[in-house]
Amino acid sequence: MNLSSQSETGGDHVAYPHIFQPLDLGFTTIKNRIVMGSMHTGLEDRFYHYGKLATYFEMRAKGGVGLIITGGISPNRQGWLTPFGGTLNRRADVVHHRRVTRAVHKHGAKILLQILHSGRYGYHPFVVAPSAIKSPISPFKPRQMSMDNILTTIEDFAKTAHLAKQAGYDGVEIMGSEGYLINQFLSKRTNRRTDEYGGGLENRAKFAIDVIRAIRDKVGEDFIISFRLSMVDLVEGGASMSEVITLATWLQEAGITLINTGVGWHEARVPTIVTSVPRASFVRYTKAVKDVVNIPVITSNRINMPQTAESILASKQADMVQMARPFLADSDWVGKARRNQSHLINTCIGCNQACLDHVFDNRQVSCLVNPLACHETQYTIKPAKKPKKIAVIGAGVAGMMAAITAAHRGHQVVLFEAKQELGGQFNYAKVIPGKEEFFETIRYFREQLSWHQVDVRMGIHVTRQLLSTMAFDDVIVATGVAPRQLNIEGLNLPSVMSYADLLSGKKVAAKRVAVIGAGGIGFDVAEFLAHGATVSEEVHSSTFRPSAQTTDDFFRQWGIDGDANYTTAGAVVAPTPIKHQRQIYLLQRSKGKMGKGLNKTTGWVHKATIKQAGVRQICGVTYEKVTDEGLWITVEGQSQLLRVDTVVVCAGQESVNALMPNVGDAPIAQYHIIGGAKRSEGLDAKRAIKEGFEVGVLV
Repeated sequence: MNLSSQSETGGDHVAYPHIFQPLDLGFTTIKNRIVMGSMHTGLEDRFYHYGKLATYFEMRAKGGVGLIITGGISPNRQGWLTPFGGTLNRRADVVHHRRVTRAVHKHGAKILLQILHSGRYGYHPFVVAPSAIKSPISPFKPRQMSMDNILTTIEDFAKTAHLAKQAGYDGVEIMGSEGYLINQFLSKRTNRRTDEYGGGLENRAKFAIDVIRAIRDKVGEDFIISFRLSMVDLVEGGASMSEVITLATWLQEAGITLINTGVGWHEARVPTIVTSVPRASFVRYTKAVKDVVNIPVITSNRINMPQTAESILASKQADMVQMARPFLADSDWVGKARRNQSHLINTCIGCNQACLDHVFDNRQVSCLVNPLACHETQYTIKPAKKPKKIAVIGAGVAGMMAAITAAHRGHQVVLFEAKQELGGQFNYAKVIPGKEEFFETIRYFREQLSWHQVDVRMGIHVTRQLLSTMAFDDVIVATGVAPRQLNIEGLNLPSVMSYADLLSGKKVAAKRVAVIGAGGIGFDVAEFLAHGATVSEEVHSSTFRPSAQTTDDFFRQWGIDGDANYTTAGAVVAPTPIKHQRQIYLLQRSKGKMGKGLNKTTGWVHKATIKQAGVRQICGVTYEKVTDEGLWITVEGQSQLLRVDTVVVCAGQESVNALMPNVGDAPIAQYHIIGGAKRSEGLDAKRAIKEGFEVGVLV
């Protein structure tokens, strides 16, 4: 969210000269090297949302991005991702798309329409594919495309590109990666055809080449054609790098303008975009392609800050840098980089909770750290008509967001925090291995509190009496949650601790540990313990930045061939899981598989990590007591002893809301309650930050 209100002055581009170097394509010039990559938002699918979509893109264009690529638009009904997906295959569609292109062009940015045919990934009964091979992520088995179907589909791609030009787009991007239709033709994993579109690589590439040539014939030379090429498939039976390079040269000869980087198929069991993926891990594969072609190459995946982008460009690993989710997190990302204010960027933390998780739930996309994303027309952040004196109690993410938003509108805000550290529950999340990006969110909030001159008072336990003496107009209670206590004999023993004790560094676990509770916190704690992690005093310093897992270690853990010129199919090799440091039991009361409540796009990664670490998972547990011997439990009617040295309780949370007035009280200020203090059930940072933002807009 851009709440900084900075001026456009003061930018010599000294810090990031390569980012702000224009890219001359001959017939047109892109003003800088930053690409806002394709990201499905849910707004593309209905024409009556195109006003919202135009505003969403305009905010990013106004922020200074050089090139924008839309979410995927299907060239025909068979190519829908979901029923009645977004289209541009009729002249009637052109008028809606013109709203988008005009909004972007007002600010000097270029925009491409991504043409995406889902192939066997489509979630509808009309799915088609090169061969009738069902995908693991759709319940519908595809129909093998006939020759007529192939030729008609090629024409449909060209027609959509032609209409895109009429709608004012500067070009199109052909989605040829991530396992969608064109990628399915390219790969012998999914292409078992024996005609001219199957067999050897040249035949498997014929569909992609025919699509490019048909488009170029329709749109002429002065139109950008980007092709998103899978640089590394990460699935068995995928391409080798020599095949990728051969494809890149053929695509160049066919007439494309840009090559964009795709990484991994959606069915790959290797993380590629979640927060635990080290920054810029896959750039080495982009460079291998860039070294052999003569057209600009764009890199992508887990690049979220200007320092990383600048380093990639300066080392000539790519010609442009693409980011998608970082522009959900901060529409003014480029502007802040231009003004040498990267410390004010609201960094994408790769959590996926409000973006990709929403996509797979058929909900409109937003952003955990920026609730304004894709809702720019819903919220109006106006200066307050009458500035108030507002108290915000609790400096977790809900309280900080409320304080910043209210101060941005001109209110005088005092933020109270009982501890000596900003961040609340985020301070527990940030120490989990793989969640180091959470430090960035706390940094952003801290910088914004300073920018908006919020009066932050640390180490103060607020009482009703204190509030009554300070004459606040509004009081926002954001006091959060506390770990829920269990009624089990022996919980007062030194071997028992809460997740807060462990993750704050107050207590240290021994080598044999039982974790009570297998929700999100329980999984986090199990990962923390499995990695042998500890919490040092320096973690609580505002200047501390942790060392994340290296790319090479990450590749070894997940079985990725790290050689940029890999010869293994799909770059898939045998994984080398991290050696676990403790014997861990993860326990839950309910029966059935663990992790059902974890997020869709990241939960499988956590479950796989726990499995790699040898964590023993036990469901249907009744907790009896803790003794010096360990934890006594009952499973399926049988009492047993887990001989552990430490018991960590992750059995939920309880709201801390004692400062809210009782029914019948007559408070002297207007009270509001948000985040965990309002409701502990189902609490997550997405809800907490959104409630903080909304109350800040309304007070």
